[in-house]
Amino acid sequence: MTSRKPSARTAQRAGIGPPMRADARRNHIGIMEAAEAVFGAKGSAASTEEIARRAGVGIGTVFRHFPTKDALIEAIVLARVQRLVQGAETLLAEEDPATAFFTLFTRVVEEAAAKKPFTDLAAGGFVDLEAASPGIVTRLRQAIATLLRKAQEVGAVRADVRVPEIMALLLGAAQAAQRTSSDRKLQGRTLAILFDGLRPQNSRRARRSA
Repeated sequence: MTSRKPSARTAQRAGIGPPMRADARRNHIGIMEAAEAVFGAKGSAASTEEIARRAGVGIGTVFRHFPTKDALIEAIVLARVQRLVQGAETLLAEEDPATAFFTLFTRVVEEAAAKKPFTDLAAGGFVDLEAASPGIVTRLRQAIATLLRKAQEVGAVRADVRVPEIMALLLGAAQAAQRTSSDRKLQGRTLAILFDGLRPQNSRRARRSA
């Protein structure tokens, strides 16, 4: 079977395309940082001209790196998801399994509250993550599944909880956090209640009597 070669754009994202020159890489990073700030403040209505001004480059430079505004939106949303995946895999390698799962869950919810426009962009059909980075969604689900399994093995999470329930709870908690982003105490209390429901009964009783 002949394998299909990735597109130049996909290859560059994956780090297997030709390396950028130093000045081009600086521009690329600057544009991405400017886009995160501008889209984070204004959502998809932000203009590429404003991003170019913030990055200190011409609009032509922006379009050399990102042919369309949708391509730029895709790049910054994908970068955030990749950081989330890397964070999950780091937790797997380095953190106590009793707390790593809850740390990731909290991180996802806090990110959704703090970066609401990016969550809206990802959910609004602007980005096809699997097409942009094949395997990225699978990697995220696998990392979450392993964090969950390890937490269950040490008795930190109920044994009857499965990945589909966790994905649904993550989505619901993230959406709720967006709507209550100005009330951090409410978010904290809500997460505490949710986490209490995920813990085994004996663990919940011990926490209440402590």
